[in-house]
Amino acid sequence: MTNKATVAVIKTTPETVLPDIKSMMIDAGLLDSLPKDKTVILKDNISWHFPFLSANTTPWQLEATIQCLQENGYGEVTAVQNETVVTDAYKGEKLNKYVPIFRKYKIPVLYNFKPEDITWQEYKPKGETLVLHKIFPHGINLPTYFHGKSIIHLPTVKCHIYTNMTGAMKNAFGGLLNTRRHYTHSVIHETLVDLLMIQKEIHAGIFTVMDGTLCGNGPGPRTMFPVEKDYMLASSDSVAIDAISAKLMGFNPMKDIKCIRLAHERGLGVGDPAHIHIIGEDISNVNFNFSVGDNAASRIGDLMWFGPMRPFQYLFFHTPLVYLFVFGSYFYHDKIWWPLKGVPRMKKVLKESKWGRLFESYPE
Repeated sequence: MTNKATVAVIKTTPETVLPDIKSMMIDAGLLDSLPKDKTVILKDNISWHFPFLSANTTPWQLEATIQCLQENGYGEVTAVQNETVVTDAYKGEKLNKYVPIFRKYKIPVLYNFKPEDITWQEYKPKGETLVLHKIFPHGINLPTYFHGKSIIHLPTVKCHIYTNMTGAMKNAFGGLLNTRRHYTHSVIHETLVDLLMIQKEIHAGIFTVMDGTLCGNGPGPRTMFPVEKDYMLASSDSVAIDAISAKLMGFNPMKDIKCIRLAHERGLGVGDPAHIHIIGEDISNVNFNFSVGDNAASRIGDLMWFGPMRPFQYLFFHTPLVYLFVFGSYFYHDKIWWPLKGVPRMKKVLKESKWGRLFESYPE
């Protein structure tokens, strides 16, 4: 690919973050990317229902995005939540302080796991999928509500145990696939590329506002060390913004992040930083030196999804045995890691970080 993509990158402060994000969104091409006569879906990122900064969409990220849309004539804006087998969407939006923001700006919230909110229907992609046709041989079901609407993804800058980093491309995972999405973990990179292709087919426009005020270093998307970096990013190119986020963290996007390379090669976006135009901060010499590392859950996942136990995936994950792994993940994360490590880390952030203090200032 030779066409340049645009990614806006800014440094900000708690005192100026809302206007800074709004200006950044305009500079990144929001008005050219999302038609004003189409509903805009807000797809926040609740990687964990606990209020763990760096893991989830921040209140200021969400609020500024809503303000920008409403101030620029986007009349119909909704939020769509999903849940996973180990994440509670209701608890997540409450503890992460989204609910008061939705109420303040009169944003309706739909839940893609509630049939009365959103129905699912088989979709036949126009383009050629890499793996989804094999994973779901009886048909790829998508939420009907997503068709013809624009979407804004609200991820954070953080590492991920299975993809090295997670961002705009991964944020579509929960919204577009149902509760059987764990079937895709052994081919997660190819799955994300398929989903990006599908997004481009069904959405009126795609945009991303990414929070890097507190970034996640370590075995994400949950068990991380929050690191204060003060960045915000925005782009209409999901591949490009993920590539710049990866570069900031210290990864080589085209070598270390397979989904970025595959999406770039298939013409779904620009993954090579040499062909990405940065508006705002000079980040040419920025390197967070992040590393993913491991935790108990990732070691088991590596063994089951990518290691010697891979041939037995169907037995373990396509049968009721999967509930043993679901319970194990829930027990490890919620009952062991969060009280022993997560709570102390969050308390430290709330006490020592200016972003932690801003989080506390938001109403519950």
